[in-house]
Amino acid sequence: MNDTILQRNVARIFHPTVQTGMTPEHRVRPLIPSGDTKATDPFLLLMEDWFPRGVFDRHPHRGMETVTYVIDGRLDHYDNYGNQGSLLPGNVQWMTAGRGIIHNEQPPDGVTVHSLQLWVNLPAAAKMVEPRTQNLVAADLPLRREQGVEIRVFSGKSGDVIAPTKNYTPVTMLEVRLEPGARIRQELPADYNAFLIVLDGAGFAGGEQSPVHAGDVVWLTRTDEVGLSEVNIAAQASPLRVLLFAGRPLREPVVAEGPFVMNTEQQIRQAYIDYRQGRFEPSTR
Repeated sequence: MNDTILQRNVARIFHPTVQTGMTPEHRVRPLIPSGDTKATDPFLLLMEDWFPRGVFDRHPHRGMETVTYVIDGRLDHYDNYGNQGSLLPGNVQWMTAGRGIIHNEQPPDGVTVHSLQLWVNLPAAAKMVEPRTQNLVAADLPLRREQGVEIRVFSGKSGDVIAPTKNYTPVTMLEVRLEPGARIRQELPADYNAFLIVLDGAGFAGGEQSPVHAGDVVWLTRTDEVGLSEVNIAAQASPLRVLLFAGRPLREPVVAEGPFVMNTEQQIRQAYIDYRQGRFEPSTR
């Protein structure tokens, strides 16, 4: 094992535009479009949405996880396992679809919610695990604090601070807040795919201190070597808030169709059969 800590640089920066979604009232920004799973492994897609009640209906998932972060508004959720509740700004729902779940998320009447939803692939060995939902309330999660820096640990670790979140696919999720002029170094396994979403402000990222701005999707360099790496993040003259996601690539075949993500076409066909025959319901297992 190489004990040298690799300095992460910025590999590429995207600033996607807002598009019309499923209805005229639904706006969407594809932060990670679907289709290039080898480059984004283990992440499948990431969408930023603005939507009122009634855009999304009850729908199934299998073989993946959804990580939903509320930026503004309120998002009510329920599923066919009896889980229900509301997500307020800064809170996250980490839903493991596993062998099959049916759920929906939508805001109350008269509210437009602004949210991010990331799809995380499950390894082949965990595709058919029992579904579970972890509601991560920001106020209850551990914090790493340094001078001018506050890092909320939703999953994985930052420094000596470790989240209690359970993962099948190793994923780090951090909300990093920096006061003007503050900076932080965050360690990550060197082989993790990692990216930043700049929510507010402007700053610098990577060893070469590339400028980043609100709305940017910032992918970091990585290596296949085992070991540690670190990414430097700094704020400019205003506060900076970013989400950092990092995960270990699964390097497995990905076959995705609609709400199902499996490893083979046959498994996708079986997912549709099972859903239509009611096998996603807990009472039929």
